[in-house]
Amino acid sequence: MAVNNPLELVFATNNKHKLEEASEILKNKYKLLSLSEIGCFDDIPETCNTIEGNALQKARFIFEKYGIGCFADDTGLEVEVLDGRPGVFSARYAGKGCSYNDNVTKLLSELKGLHKRNARFRTVIALISNGEEYLFEGIINGHITEKPLGTAGFGYDPVFVPDGYDQTFAEMSPDLKNKISHRAIAVEKLAGWLGVSS
Repeated sequence: MAVNNPLELVFATNNKHKLEEASEILKNKYKLLSLSEIGCFDDIPETCNTIEGNALQKARFIFEKYGIGCFADDTGLEVEVLDGRPGVFSARYAGKGCSYNDNVTKLLSELKGLHKRNARFRTVIALISNGEEYLFEGIINGHITEKPLGTAGFGYDPVFVPDGYDQTFAEMSPDLKNKISHRAIAVEKLAGWLGVSS
């Protein structure tokens, strides 16, 4: 297995939070390059109706344009009582151009008065290496709180408590979250495939 440089790997994102989380797991083995670092400033399409589809769409876009090995991810928060919503629309749940707070506010509004608040975060990473495509999935189950708690993290972190814990992702230390999160699970699988021991 080979990537474009044994010390570098392109992560098809400019989200600094994602880059930091993934870099922690792949530390000392791979330097992750963001889209801006490879000179990509395109608005990469995410028009698929599945998390897997979006991850592949982003990775294929970079591979086809730049011809380099890369990986991309997509993540969704799936709430059981909402039939899996917001799911693939998690990042834009409250509408185009919405903020993290807008999404959280909409979600909590939809769950108001409901006691069954089971949910899960699901991340899918799509890797393209030597023209071959690979998928790695990470899932963590938990529940949605009644109000935001904590100031760390991003997205829905302030309202998601993973099973077995009594803190939201936003209340946890970055080190703890990076060990147990859905993205961490998916990146660990990617790291294992790349031959990076945790």
